[in-house]
Amino acid sequence: MTDTTSARATPGEALRFAFGTLTVLPVRVARWDRAAARGGMLAAPLAGLAVGVCAGAAGLLFLLLGSGPAVAAVATAAVPAVLTRGLHLDGLADVADGLGSGKPAEDALRVMKQSDIGPFGVVTLLLTLLGQVAALASLYTAAPARGALAAAVAAVAARCSLTLASRSGVPAARPEGLGAAVAGVVRVRAAVAAAGLVICASAAAGLPTGPYGALRTAVAVALALTAGELLLRHCVRRFGGVTGDVFGALAETSATTALVALTLG
Repeated sequence: MTDTTSARATPGEALRFAFGTLTVLPVRVARWDRAAARGGMLAAPLAGLAVGVCAGAAGLLFLLLGSGPAVAAVATAAVPAVLTRGLHLDGLADVADGLGSGKPAEDALRVMKQSDIGPFGVVTLLLTLLGQVAALASLYTAAPARGALAAAVAAVAARCSLTLASRSGVPAARPEGLGAAVAGVVRVRAAVAAAGLVICASAAAGLPTGPYGALRTAVAVALALTAGELLLRHCVRRFGGVTGDVFGALAETSATTALVALTLG
């Protein structure tokens, strides 16, 4: 990616970057420079909202057809995987293998680039998907609308964690790939403001269920972003920076944390 003083990306260019890089939706990325990446990563939660709405709609559709909460939960968890070509799950597995290898940064990055999935990756994928499905099934059992809302909130929180991971001061572990393309492109203040906006919007979305519902939703998102931040810092220490795989792992970790948190209380 060219690092220039390019003109600020328009809202349309930012949205195309966000949707074109974070989803499989047929969106053509018009610009591929740091200005577009900055706008795109700030718009990442909007891409998450689109994915989450589709996921929640799938779950409600299966419930309407009489499938029951468990099948609806599986359908809901499958939609984000489909809409990202499974890249986030693949990234989670690769990061688990890299961290689990216990090797120095260069060797761990080499492990992550291998096409096969090791035992750490398999176990992490299994537990993550089981956790997501179990949480969604519990939420759908409590109330269909609660499960659909959780799907949307988790997807937004997942992409917001990517916004935070793209902030200034977070280096790329490799000179190529998505990590290098978006590392450090978002100003810290803008990233924090985006996170605050997402938390407030999530609280507003939970408000129809009452003040406690709004608080629970806001806390779930805050916990999701905290979990993503902790993983980010660990990956930066271990790998020397971020990669596309790290971004995938952050998204899945934050989404799972949000879903589990929403089942509590």
